[in-house]
Amino acid sequence: MSKRRASILIVDDDHNDQFLIKAAFKNGGVIEPIHAVDDGEEAICYLKGKGPYADREKYNFPTFLLIDLKMPKVNGFELLQFLQKNPHLAVIPTIVFTSSADRNDVTNAYLLGANSYLVKSQTLEALTSQLKLLHDYWMSCEVPDIDKQGHLVVTEGGGKLSENVQKRAVNE
Repeated sequence: MSKRRASILIVDDDHNDQFLIKAAFKNGGVIEPIHAVDDGEEAICYLKGKGPYADREKYNFPTFLLIDLKMPKVNGFELLQFLQKNPHLAVIPTIVFTSSADRNDVTNAYLLGANSYLVKSQTLEALTSQLKLLHDYWMSCEVPDIDKQGHLVVTEGGGKLSENVQKRAVNE
């Protein structure tokens, strides 16, 4: 496994939650860049590298996403749908990180492609522990190679079973 640096994108309309999540990551020893946007619409712009997010040196493509569900403009479910419809983005580990423990929300998030669903811890200590575990887990997972613009890097491997899957994902 190659060592890579994380870049975390928080999608949450609550600035207090954004602040606490960033603080908890830092308390947990995470030193990689952490960016935050206020809703799914802004997240889509970030992922596409549009507008202020075109500078991929400053706004590097995220290694994983933390998304809230209840947001204005484009909510978390709509963002999950967008990711699912864009195969080159659907490979980004996406964690629903919300205050909702509603069983319908959990089911729908997974049906729309969420990789994990976590209810936000209520204390900084618990939040730090929760996010350190999350960071360490996703940093130990193998994920597809993605370039600075967020496009899948096509791998060599003629004759492998997964060849047709990759071609479809890259061409969509």
